[in-house]
Amino acid sequence: MDTASFSGLVKTLLWIIVIYYALKFVMKLLAPYFLQQVVKKAEENFQQQQHYYNQQQTQQQQNTQSNFSSDKPKEKKKVGEYIDFEELE
Repeated sequence: MDTASFSGLVKTLLWIIVIYYALKFVMKLLAPYFLQQVVKKAEENFQQQQHYYNQQQTQQQQNTQSNFSSDKPKEKKKVGEYIDFEELE
């Protein structure tokens, strides 16, 4: 069975510090690339949503225009006078 030593503890802490700063350095180099990819993906999603929204708007406009052009004013039937009835007690 191995026992813990002070030199082993120092080596472990030194490795942890070296790995921390190495990761920090690598992330500074790669962060702009990752950020660019995230922005690009968000822009694509936004454009896709705008395209879908514009398609729906044009379809709705076409539907309303076709409804207005095909709908002819209908003649109202004259049934007679309106009679107001009152309740008797």
